[in-house]
Parts: sequence; structure tokens; C-alpha cells
Amino acid sequence: MKFTQRLKKIVEYIPKDSKVADIGTDHGFIPVYLIENKIATYVVASDLNEASLNKAVKEVEKRNLQSLIDTRLGDGLHVLLPGEVDVVVIAGMGGILITKILEEGKDIAKTIKKFLLQPMRDSAYLREYLIENGYKICDEELVKEKQKYYEIIVAEHGRQKVKNDIYYEIGEKLIQKRHPLLKEFLQYKIDKMKQIIDKLPKCNKKRKQLEEKVKKFEVLINGLEMPSDSFHNG
Repeated sequence: MKFTQRLKKIVEYIPKDSKVADIGTDHGFIPVYLIENKIATYVVASDLNEASLNKAVKEVEKRNLQSLIDTRLGDGLHVLLPGEVDVVVIAGMGGILITKILEEGKDIAKTIKKFLLQPMRDSAYLREYLIENGYKICDEELVKEKQKYYEIIVAEHGRQKVKNDIYYEIGEKLIQKRHPLLKEFLQYKIDKMKQIIDKLPKCNKKRKQLEEKVKKFEVLINGLEMPSDSFHNG
């Protein structure tokens, strides 16, 4: 079983003896790891795709964990009963799809204590949804694998104010803890935006928006290079 650094970092945020649901489980690696390492007492492994779920079923059966891992075919949080689990993992999907899962399953979501979300794209969209829909972002993490960056968002129910729209783009928690990967992650984003800017006409509205965003990201990088006691993250 190939348990990547990204998956290891996600499970670090799961409290011991939790009941967990892994939505979109695919191979079932997270549920198996949680049970075999005695982190979770019970896991629901679900997937909308039957072929993907069958991979998880085979992995669970191979390790004789059927009594502790319940594999279910179904859509989003609808596979769960209210209060059945404490923690939900939704990893490896787009941020827009994750928000759709949370929104469509909000009756179940309100009974869950912790959410570990790992969007493959549209993380700003996801953060804005969370803040505007009764969630607070408790922590964030960055992982780099094979030259790709992965953002992990830890959320719970609560209220949170965002002081600056830039925190939708780049998690405020990453900035506060001066994450060791943050500077290169910001530079990576700046480089990608500059590639798009170079292809747009000078008077283009999108070009101006991207140029403004680049300036904000460069300010963040400069702030990270300052001594920690003088870094202002407002």
C-alpha cells in the first residue's frame, strides 16, 4: 500500500479513537491506515464510483478489516447517518466539488466535529464557502510531492472573520506559522500568473486583476523574509 506524504499529513490531524468517514476513498488507503495504526476505531469508506470502491473493498478484505471498515457506494455525505462519525476526510477533489458535497449534505455535516479537506484546485473558492457558511479554519498544511503542492484545510463549525481577501487565496494559518514551504509555494503561484499575464493584452481586465494579485503575493513573500517579530500579517 503506497501511503504518500500527502495522505500521512492528512491523517496527522485525526484525533485518536475517532470515528471517521473517507468520502471519495478510491483505493481505501486512508481507512486501512487509520485502523491498522489504531488511530480510528471505525471508518466508513465511500465512493460514488463503483470501480473505485471495489479497489477499497479488495484492500479491506485482503487485510481482513471488514468489521472495522464499512465500504459504501454513494454520493457525498448522503452515505452517512447523523452523528455516525466525528471526522470527515474529503481529499483529492476540486474545491468546487468539495463545497457541493458539504452544501448538499449539510444536515449530516452539522453533526460532524472536524473536516479534513484537501482540494486539488479552487482552494480560494472552498475557503470562502467555509467562512461564509458557519465554518472556521482551524489549521492549514502544505505538502509537496513530485513538484506539486497540496493544500490541506482543517475546518470545524464556528465563526471566523477574514481581515484580507488574500487569505482566501493563501490560507492565513500558513502565513501565521510561516510554513517552510510557503515562500516557494507563493513564488510558484506568481510564476504561473506571470505566464498568463504575458499572453494577455495590456488593457485586458483579467490582466490587471492578475497583476494586482501578483503584487499582493510579492508583499507576502517580502513579509516572510522579515524577522518573525516584525512580520505583519494583517
